[in-house]
Amino acid sequence: IVASTALYGGSQNLLHYTMRRFGIETTFVKPGDFDGWRAAIRPNTKLLFGETVGNPGLDVLDIPAVSDIAHAAGVPLLVDSTLTSPYLIKPFDHGADLVYHSATKFLSGHGTVIGGVVVDGGSFDWERSGRFAELTQAYDGFHGMVFSEESTVGAFLLRARREGLRDFGASMSPHTAWLILQGIETLPLRMERHVDNTQKVVEFLAEHPFVARVGHPLMPSHPSHALAGRLLRHGARGAGAVFSFDLRGSRAQGKAFVEGLRLFSHLANVGDCRSLVIHPASTTHFRMTDEALAGAGISQGTIRLSIGLEDPADLIDDLKRALKAAEKAEA
Repeated sequence: IVASTALYGGSQNLLHYTMRRFGIETTFVKPGDFDGWRAAIRPNTKLLFGETVGNPGLDVLDIPAVSDIAHAAGVPLLVDSTLTSPYLIKPFDHGADLVYHSATKFLSGHGTVIGGVVVDGGSFDWERSGRFAELTQAYDGFHGMVFSEESTVGAFLLRARREGLRDFGASMSPHTAWLILQGIETLPLRMERHVDNTQKVVEFLAEHPFVARVGHPLMPSHPSHALAGRLLRHGARGAGAVFSFDLRGSRAQGKAFVEGLRLFSHLANVGDCRSLVIHPASTTHFRMTDEALAGAGISQGTIRLSIGLEDPADLIDDLKRALKAAEKAEA
């Protein structure tokens, strides 16, 4: 696998540690390094993988460019579209072959389920590629079935369902599926509110003297500002409702900021109708030294927000109160 470096930490661990135990190696390249993508492809490469917008830095993946590289090498491009949802970008329209979502996030939208969705776009020619004998040759596990003949459109999805669900048990409960479907019915309305609220919050934070940096493509200084404008619905606003910013302060001040919030919930989830916050240096990354944090692109004052559906004025008032508490904490 060749994967973007701008991935959710859980995905990085899966690729770097867990998959390696099963003999699957991953080479990581920066999402905008097209020469790096090409150079990393080997004769045994089976997949290119990236996120529509990386979590949490929001590096936008140039799907048309990376898909061209993948197809020239005869391999598919898989895209994680969790943070954008299908409302803000449709990866298949830009050349992706496979898409997945953590349905726990924006698709369900209420933080009530754990689930995932994988979609086969039906456009990749598995036969022509010559790299996928498991799809184009007879499989004894299904009485000699050739998946690419059984389904000329969704051969990958057919095997994923018939073998993956049968043998690995990744079957969603009916109630979970129903809750996700209920959430999808309101997805366009919710996403509009998410991005509207996020724009207001980003603009507020960008002007606050205690904030050193706001990491959202809405900011002209963000490296993906122009690309977001070209690929995403609503331009840079379409980079979604999850982003990070840096306080001009210490770990203690970052912790004080979170403790000073009343409306935001202190949770590691994202894509909820409720606004969420986490301070990596005192929670998910608290065992790391300041030097190690810097190496991971995280400062002592880095805060990640997932902006929900509340009144934006209430969210900004909550942030004002917490920022004041963080400033006082140093004194």
